[in-house]
Parts: sequence; structure tokens; C-alpha cells
Amino acid sequence: DGFGLSPGITKEQRLGVEKLMKTAFGKFSGELAGEYYPLTGMDEKVRQQLVDDHFLFMSGDPNLQVAGMERDWPEGRGIFHNKEKTFLVWVNEEDQLRIISMEKGGDVLGVFKRLANGIKAVGDSVKEESGKDFMLDEKYGYVHSCPTNLGTGMRASVHIDLPGWTVAGVDKLKARCEELALQPRGTRGESGGQTGHTYDISNKHRLGYSEVQLVQTMIDGVNKLYEEDLELQKKLFSFPVIKSSHSLVAKHVTKEVWDKLCRHTTATSGFTLAKAIACAVEFDNQHCGIYAGDWDSYKDFADVFDPIIQEYHGISADAKHTSDMDFSKISGNINPAAPVHSTRIRVGRSIDGFGLSPGITKEQRLGVEKLMKTAFGKFSGELAGEYYPLTGMDEKVRQQLVDDHFLFMSGDPNLQVAGM
Repeated sequence: DGFGLSPGITKEQRLGVEKLMKTAFGKFSGELAGEYYPLTGMDEKVRQQLVDDHFLFMSGDPNLQVAGMERDWPEGRGIFHNKEKTFLVWVNEEDQLRIISMEKGGDVLGVFKRLANGIKAVGDSVKEESGKDFMLDEKYGYVHSCPTNLGTGMRASVHIDLPGWTVAGVDKLKARCEELALQPRGTRGESGGQTGHTYDISNKHRLGYSEVQLVQTMIDGVNKLYEEDLELQKKLFSFPVIKSSHSLVAKHVTKEVWDKLCRHTTATSGFTLAKAIACAVEFDNQHCGIYAGDWDSYKDFADVFDPIIQEYHGISADAKHTSDMDFSKISGNINPAAPVHSTRIRVGRSIDGFGLSPGITKEQRLGVEKLMKTAFGKFSGELAGEYYPLTGMDEKVRQQLVDDHFLFMSGDPNLQVAGM
């Protein structure tokens, strides 16, 4: 209390908060004892270690910059952690204090107990040194710079593997978490996207519930998700009935191969073998019946893709593809007298680092579009033109693209089942 929050705090107030915290950290004992590392004048070896430990908060976030939270960077800011690296305090990042307790494994009770002891130690020291308390509003709870954190300001989370829910679908997991008052994220943070089958599961609410209630909600909810995941695994990882019984998928996805690969998820987009062969399972009219969700799919599920590709294209296992776009090597052309109505040549290209359509994440899809918008803006000569995004498309433009037979549409059952 008595200091501004990060968007409005003055330089003097920020240094005052840091001074109080340095005194508090010096009084910590037992498992809380550790060292404070100010960002100003930080030794490179210390900085790299904090980066390697994923402890260091960085400058450069556009939201924090526009909100005024990175003024006078890096003065008055720093990180404390105990010797075991299980208790951390960020000083003057988005909030005056971010107090964190963590450890490997699922001992939530132990982590919460350490957090409670740490908060009390900080509060007691600040009170003794300055006579000030934490800002606590009767209506809104503990005061933070962002209104979404009002109340407890607490986010209790675990990183847990949920392969069954991954195969069932992230949207279904999100809906189930909503019912359990939980929030699922990828392990790379709020905007990092989801890959693999490891999720960050946390309490959804901050305000209107006590810390104990929210931790209990998280524990009970995670245990329920785990129980349901085991049941989903029994159902989803059993060898599927492939309706397209004469397809290449039916020929090459044997039970032995399925049991070997069915639990694997790709790194780029979290794709699975079940998603890859969904069309062959759902429909009885597939010849090939398989799609790749990313470049990883061809490598990770090579036991399936390689024989299917070789049989479909009639190539050997050691074949090498050669690409040549040198048009000067083309000899001659179609006879002008031939009654040819039109000519069309198309190719597909996929950008490295992004998923393919069956597996691409929303963030990756938007990333591809962003790259292409930039590319289209650089076209010149006969290539110069205009990009028409489907989102928010004007009806007149839409109709013209339909009349020109240019517009691709939704509703294809194969693409829907394949996840495209």
C-alpha cells in the first residue's frame, strides 16, 4: 500500500518497493532463504542461468510497453529465488510482486503451503519495515494492475499429460475444463499455442473465491480429468474399425503398427495417427485414406506413410525426388490450331515450421496468412493483384469470386472429418 501499480508507479516508488523487498529477502530463513538478483547491472553468467531456469522476465512485450509498465527499464526490477529454486518473487514486473511456489511432481499441498509461508514472510517484513500492508479491497480483494487478477490474484496450475483428451480434441477438453471451473493452456503460456499432449491446467476464477477453494477446485478437477483421460485412452487407443476396408490405410495400418504409434503426438501441431486416418475410419469409399498434419507426421508415422506413399506412387523405398522449375528447358508448345479451351497448372507448397491443414493450429494458420499478405504486397508486373480474406468478405466480392469459379467453400465431408 502507498505505492503505484506498474502502469502508473513512479521511478522513486518502484525503487522504494525494491528496497523493501531487499530487506524482506534478507530475513528469509529455512527453505525460503535465497538470493535476490537485480536486473540492473546483472552479471551475464547470472542472467544466462536465470534464462536457462526459465525464471527471467524480459522487456519487449508490446502490451506492457503501451500500458507504461516498462518505463525506466530495468531499474527497480529483479528476481529472488531460494536455494532449491522452488520459491520465486518477481519484483516490479506486471505487478509490484509476483510470488511463486513450484516444484516437480504433483504435491500441490506442499507447493501451496510454501506459498502461504512465503506470502506471510513477505507481508510481515514489509509491515515491520514500513508499517504498510498489501493492498486489500473489501469488494475486489487483493489489488493488481490488471482487473482480471483481482481477488486472490492466484493461478494454481499443473503440467499434466492428457493423451486421451488430445485425441478426443482440444475443443472438447476446453469444454470439459469449463464445466470444472478450470482453464487449459499449452505449456508455452497463454498465447503459445498447444503442441503435444502436455497441458497447463489451472483454476479459471480469481475473484469471489478463497485461495483454498481455488486450489481445491484445481486438485479435484485435475484428478477428474486424469480419470476421464484413462477411460478415453481405453476407448480411443483401441484398434479402430477401418470402414474403407480396401484402402491403403486398411492394408498398412495393422494392429501391431497401431499399438506402436497410436499414443504418439507430433511436435509441430500435436497430430496423431488417429487424426491422420480419420477419413478411412469414417468413410467406406477411400482409396488412400490418410492425411498428414505436419511435416513431422511423415517422419513420426513413417511406418504407415512410407509404404502407402511407395505403393500409391509406384516408387522404391530409396527413391529421391527431383524438382526443376526452369521453364527455359520446356521444348515447344501446344499446337495453336488444337481446340484447347484453357490451360491451368497448380502446385501446392507448405511453409516449414507450420502445421499442414489437417493439424495446423489457429495461431499457425493466422501466421501463414500474415506471411502471405506480406508476400502478395510485394508482387509486381503480371503477378500484382489483391488478396481477399474470407473473414468479413463483402457479398459482392464473394459473388464475383463464385462467378469466376475461384472461391473454395466449406462443407466437404472429407475435409471436415480430416480436420481441415
